[in-house]
Amino acid sequence: MHKTKRGSRFAVTALAAAAAVAAVAVPAAAVPADSGTPRFLEPAELPPHPSSPWYAGEVTAGQPDPLPMCVGAALPSTASHRDYRTEYDTSAQQVTVVERSAQRAEDLAALLREDLDDCARKLMEQYPDITATQKYYGRLNVEEGAHVYGFHTASTWGSSDINLFSVGRDGRTVTVVRWGQMGNFAHARVADFKATTVTAVNKLG
Repeated sequence: MHKTKRGSRFAVTALAAAAAVAAVAVPAAAVPADSGTPRFLEPAELPPHPSSPWYAGEVTAGQPDPLPMCVGAALPSTASHRDYRTEYDTSAQQVTVVERSAQRAEDLAALLREDLDDCARKLMEQYPDITATQKYYGRLNVEEGAHVYGFHTASTWGSSDINLFSVGRDGRTVTVVRWGQMGNFAHARVADFKATTVTAVNKLG
């Protein structure tokens, strides 16, 4: 796999915003550790990379910039996020939202899942040079539940990228986790990503 310091350059985010989730710069609005924000994943809790450790940015208030594909429009400004990278073409992100009630959190989680259910079609409508396919990997029995999806995007100029997403909820808190790298469904670390998702949701309470 080609080594780079920029992290995952999956085609859709590159088209959408030249995608710097893997740069993991520390923004000015970092959330203090004692702010009461739900705990985020630590680098060692992400799917292991065979050739590199994971590195993490600060937990940061607000929506990620650029927004993650498909689910970005549904994320409120009250979100917090954390970006992760390796020394190779692999990156990850966690976005967490604390709602005012469990019902509002349930509604947000349902909206995020609805966006992911229709993600591949919307991507191909928005980006004619992209072919997108998706898989649903099922529900995880953790707290109020989590759901796992996979997306492969290939471009007419030759890029091929695999991304895994999950949406999970604990009470009034919702989290979205993304993992991505160059490759296809054969390179998806589904079992490891499911374990990461379970850890992420368990840390929300």
